[in-house]
Amino acid sequence: MPKKDKKKHLPDIRHQVAALPVRERDGRLEVCLITTRETSRWSIPKGWPMKGRNDWEAAKIEAEQEAGLVGTVGKEPCGSFIYWKRQAEHFDLVEVCVYPLHVNATLPTWKEIGQRQVRWVLPADAALVVEEPGLCSLLQGMKR
Repeated sequence: MPKKDKKKHLPDIRHQVAALPVRERDGRLEVCLITTRETSRWSIPKGWPMKGRNDWEAAKIEAEQEAGLVGTVGKEPCGSFIYWKRQAEHFDLVEVCVYPLHVNATLPTWKEIGQRQVRWVLPADAALVVEEPGLCSLLQGMKR
């Protein structure tokens, strides 16, 4: 009896990039969370890779477009997580590569202003409200 190819039963994994926006305020590290447009869940700025851009550049652009955040992005990922992305008629399994973004300014206006809520919170508090277990673990691992 021939062996079954297990890969035929696994869903294709799509890839996204994300920024993990951080700042220091009153001696404490804070992270910026935003709500998703479709389901209003708390997450971090993320999106699909952009043609002609490095992944870290795309992550920085997502943070600016989705939350008006400007700063210095790390060129190496600080982690990753996997989640199921809701599409119109199905779900996609997505691996998100996360890049640190040290925020030094917030723009007065940005592309998706009014479409999302934006909040600065302590990493431990952020870990309590995000639904993706992998993102929760990443937030719990943050120091200070």
